[in-house]
This record gives sequence, C-alpha cells and structure tokens, in this order.
Amino acid sequence: MNMLRQIAFYGKGGIGKSTTSQNTLAALTELGQKILIVGCDPKADSTRLILHAKAQDTILSLAASAGSVEDLELEDVLKIGFRDIKCVESGGPEPGVGCAGRGVITAINFLEENGAYEDVDYVSYDVLGDVVCGGFAMPIRENKAQEIYIVMSGEMMAMYAANNISKGILKYAMSGGVRLGGLVCNERQTDKELELAESLAAKLGCRLIHFVPRDNIVQHAELRRMTVVEFAPDSKQAGEYRQLANKVHNNQGKGIIPTPITMDELEDLLMSHGIMKAVDESQVGKSAAELHVA
Repeated sequence: MNMLRQIAFYGKGGIGKSTTSQNTLAALTELGQKILIVGCDPKADSTRLILHAKAQDTILSLAASAGSVEDLELEDVLKIGFRDIKCVESGGPEPGVGCAGRGVITAINFLEENGAYEDVDYVSYDVLGDVVCGGFAMPIRENKAQEIYIVMSGEMMAMYAANNISKGILKYAMSGGVRLGGLVCNERQTDKELELAESLAAKLGCRLIHFVPRDNIVQHAELRRMTVVEFAPDSKQAGEYRQLANKVHNNQGKGIIPTPITMDELEDLLMSHGIMKAVDESQVGKSAAELHVA
C-alpha cells in the first residue's frame, strides 16, 4: 500500500495555478498514480480540464440545495474525469458574502468521513494564494497538505504572493508536518525571469522545481477544456508537464521549512536584477510639475 501523498498547489490568482496543477496531475497518472483533486478556489475551476466541463457542482452549493452537507452522498459531489482522476470542488460563498474558507473546511471533512481518500495515491488541493487567510490556509493548518508547491512568475506581485504563502507555511510547519516542496515558475516572459525565480527559491531555502515555458498550445487545449497532456500528448509542452510531474513524484520527503524574506529584501532582490529602480526619497510625493517633468 502506497503512502498517501497530500500535496497542494498555491499561487496568486491568474498565475496559471489551476492549469499547471491539472496538467501536472494528468501527467502523474502516466506514472500509474491514482489521484483525487480537491478544488479549494471559489471559482470552482480546479477540475474543468480534467472533466471537460465549465464548472463542477460544488459541495457547498449541493449542500445548500439538499438542506445540509449531511444530506449528500459521495457520488453526488465526486466526478470521474480524464484517466480516472477523481474530482471535487469545495465551492465558496457569493462574492462579498461570508468566508470562502468555510467551503474548504466543510469539503475536506465531508470527503474524509465518506471515504474519498481511500484507494488514491495523491490528494491534490488547488488553493487561491493571494491571501493566506484562515480558510485558505486550512489544508496547511489542519495538517492535511504535507507538500506545498507555489506557482509563481517573475512578476513582482507573483513573487510577493509566493513569499506570503511561505510565511503561512512557516507558521504551521513547527506544529504540523507541512513543508514547502518548491517553486514552479510559470513563464510570463518577463525580464530575467528564470534568474529571479532561482534567486527567490534560494532566499526561501527551497528549489525551483521546474520552469514551465510559455506556449500557446496551453491556450488551444484550454479552449477545448483539456489538459495539454490529453490534447497534444506528443507536444513539447506535454513533455514539460511530464518533467514537472516526475520531479514532484521524486520529491517525497524533500520539502523544507521556508525562510521568508521581508518586503525590503524582496525589493532589493528585484533591484539587484535591474527589474526595479531604486526610489529617490527626495522625489516621493512630488508632482510632475514640481519635478519639472514634461
């Protein structure tokens, strides 16, 4: 019996986290792994490429229709997709109402109690990472997700989010077994992106697991609601996701407790690579007219 590996993909909204995770998990099935995806993003788009569906019915919405979560059966919420990957979406409240984390907590408890984690090798949580609020930190805080992979790019806000998520991991690493598996850079073709990703990984004390190059075939696959691994299995990009899947698979027990940096250190890192210019404090708060700028 294989040891169940509970991994999580975190990352800034819009960074390509769900695309990266679904392609990686699709490639993991080629290694004979049985997988359950637990979508923890209120958008409920963590399983769309596996199910070829726009959005899966969520545990929260189904529970609301049924009366309560106790009225649900596992088959109501669990769908089977590409290569028998099991898919569940926790769901969330309407924008601006309630805590999205509640859906994550409800979903995980329901799945555990109803045997969803049996007969799988990987449970993968796909989690929004702009904010590490209590709810989104749930897979970390409750010692569910053991290995965190942060999807980032060379953009400042993506690096800022990655550092923030590392702070969340550090907070719970001492009391639980959670570790940072590493960074995954989803290329945005910004300046010195690989160098920056490697520098941030070094600062955090982890590895850059893989640098995923930008390729339009990803968009072509997404339009058809498919992973690249399914849409174009012989493509170079499918090969990149297979490499990433292999690296994740061979990364068991190699996670670290991260060493997050301060905002000043992050800005210094960007300046040292020429991405950000040092601010002349004497010019702060001055208008264009005062600075005689046309």
